[in-house]
Amino acid sequence: MITEFELVGFPGLLDYNLVLFVGFLLLLLITLMANLLILFLVSLDHRLHTPMYFFLCNLSLLDLLVATSILPKLLAVLSGYAKNISFAGCFAQMYSLVSFGTTENCLVAAMAYDRYIAVVKPLHYNVIINFRKCMMIMAIVWILGFLIPLGFLILVVQLPFCGSNKVMHCFCDYPTVLSLACADISAHANSAFGAAMISNYVPLLFVLWTYVRIVISVLKLKTTESLAKAFSMCSSHITVVLMYYVSAFVDYAALKIEGLSYDTRIFIAGLNCFLMPMVNPMIYSLRNKKMKAAARKFISLNFFFPKNVKNSINATDKVLSKNGLTSSS
Repeated sequence: MITEFELVGFPGLLDYNLVLFVGFLLLLLITLMANLLILFLVSLDHRLHTPMYFFLCNLSLLDLLVATSILPKLLAVLSGYAKNISFAGCFAQMYSLVSFGTTENCLVAAMAYDRYIAVVKPLHYNVIINFRKCMMIMAIVWILGFLIPLGFLILVVQLPFCGSNKVMHCFCDYPTVLSLACADISAHANSAFGAAMISNYVPLLFVLWTYVRIVISVLKLKTTESLAKAFSMCSSHITVVLMYYVSAFVDYAALKIEGLSYDTRIFIAGLNCFLMPMVNPMIYSLRNKKMKAAARKFISLNFFFPKNVKNSINATDKVLSKNGLTSSS
């Protein structure tokens, strides 16, 4: 029986492991810096203490968890330092990735609901989306994200793994690990497919419903300024939704295409895990005026405020010295 797995990484690009290592290291550093910056700016600026940025902080936290659950181990594999991963560690990574992905799907739906209330019922926004409602929504999002994939993953752990231990991937991907089992996996594949349908398409249908209502409400607005304001409120979220589901569709379509190399399949399968955690904060920070203002405020506090304080202290000392006093007195 297998007690550990070996992550092959990118089998067709072994001669480029150093280039891949540098590239994924930069990807990890950019992802960490971008998401930590969002968390820091939202906690620093009281103007960002609103439901939308509360949801955004949860999205950044999920992106951090996804990146740190994959990329550090991938860097160890590419460096040749530690290609093996324990049986428990592999399934823990698999469960984490599936749970984070499911949670992110539910969070995207929650953010769509927030935008729906902001556009369709702006006068009642602060009453409907209050602090208590936000905490309740996020509790439901995280609980569903970790409960939906739990059942079928428990069943997979109980399968016998007695053949090859080589995972033809750069992380413990569910279909790849499942294919190594020494048993009939059709029932497990069907249950996983059903769970994937629920976790992906139920939130998507809710998102589509909210945007249909938003579009109907926006079409009733007669002024160009109101239309532009409504679009700007939803543009970042629409961009994230489109990128997330388009990449998921490409991933699913790639599994059905025969003749693709292992490396191509691995890169396509890793679109959501590699790129989305880095892209999400850039979309919300580069297109958001309040986030830019918070960043400028933080920079001014650190680079200009200490200088002003020093000048004021020197000026105070001069005044005190004229009166025969010192600042210590």
